[in-house]
Amino acid sequence: VTKGELDLGDLENEEEKKEQQEVSKEFQGIVAQMKDTLGEQVKDVRLTHRLTNSPACLVKDAYDMSANLERILKQAGQDIPASKPILELNPQHPLVEKLKNEKDSDRFKDMTFILFDQALLAEGGQLDDPAAFVSRLNELLLDLSK
Repeated sequence: VTKGELDLGDLENEEEKKEQQEVSKEFQGIVAQMKDTLGEQVKDVRLTHRLTNSPACLVKDAYDMSANLERILKQAGQDIPASKPILELNPQHPLVEKLKNEKDSDRFKDMTFILFDQALLAEGGQLDDPAAFVSRLNELLLDLSK
């Protein structure tokens, strides 16, 4: 599913909707902080309840071109309007939970960019700065190995 705001409301009961609203309130701060950190790279950062194993994914707005169509048109030499993705976070994933509780602002920033870059790679995109991704990942691995 690459389009955002897909309504799966018929599949949820009232208790699940209430629980999701509580989780949204709990994660309000991290969502705003991540949006600030990513700046112009994303249109928005929001929570999703459709992810099960992944910490994050990138989706397009309902009327934006899909990433696959953008790639095809670029390969055909077409000029396409740039559209920014929306980063959706899985609030139940351990990495997102860890990020929510991260106190070190530099580590928070690095983890935010790593999650964004991983989501970009997972959808088949290319990193703007692979060296920065590797550097952030190495730094995080070194911190975790201490």
